[in-house]
Amino acid sequence: MDSTELAPNREAGPLLDTDVLRTFVAIAESGSFTRAAKQVFRTPSALSMQIKRLEEILGHVLFVREARRVRLTPEGEVLLGYGRRLLRLNEEAIRQFLSPVLEGRVSLGTSDDVGSRILPGVLAQFARSYPAVQVDVVVGSSQQNLDRLDAGELDMVLVTIGNEGQERRGEVVHTEPLVWAGREGGVAANRSPLPVALASHGCVWRRAALTALDDAHISYRVAYTCDNCFGQEAAMLSDLAVAPFPVSLVRPPLRKLDREGLPALVEYQIALVRGGSNPVNDALAGHVKDAFIDLR
Repeated sequence: MDSTELAPNREAGPLLDTDVLRTFVAIAESGSFTRAAKQVFRTPSALSMQIKRLEEILGHVLFVREARRVRLTPEGEVLLGYGRRLLRLNEEAIRQFLSPVLEGRVSLGTSDDVGSRILPGVLAQFARSYPAVQVDVVVGSSQQNLDRLDAGELDMVLVTIGNEGQERRGEVVHTEPLVWAGREGGVAANRSPLPVALASHGCVWRRAALTALDDAHISYRVAYTCDNCFGQEAAMLSDLAVAPFPVSLVRPPLRKLDREGLPALVEYQIALVRGGSNPVNDALAGHVKDAFIDLR
């Protein structure tokens, strides 16, 4: 073997310091050097020096300083995504070697729309961190899963909240706007009465959509009713109807209907409701909450 193949790579670039990345993410998420300084237990001037050095290393300005807040530049937005992932990997590596070995079983209830967004990543990362823990997932409506939780059949559930008069339970882990969606180039949004695809009775999305249409005095007909968001998506893809949909789930060939004069919809929230606390449950709950942070 050529000896040059074993020589160190002297042209390798500088490494990003975890402590500096933590500072950068804290500033980006709080929008303030002062607030971030309190979170990382340093002075604002020390944070400013860290960011200045980081900008020199990367060759790009990361923040725009304004009168009362700071905001990310386009380059800063890119680094924020990398920073969050690198910090998460660092924490995962530390847990792998320093956390006590966990064994057991934990069950999670979720709706299909929530599960499709976060569960693949959550389950993969959790399995790497805690290979001796078995995770059981049950998909159902929010009310069904709450009933299972109260009956002791599940350890924790992710539920959609936002219905008027609905009991608020658990910890809010995600807030997202609902938007009207339909097929790109479709004609469903131009029909009268407006054909809409909705989830079953009791769904937050259904109530928000019907309330908005009634308040705007727009005539409509419920053209499609289903128990999950995949049914609504099928109706939109077939151009049979439009539907209220989380903005993060609107992907081509669907598009946000922002030129059709449809009434604005509200934001809705997802809460994590837990039946109890133990090391296994706490570990999975932490992974779930981290996954929602990554969606922001």
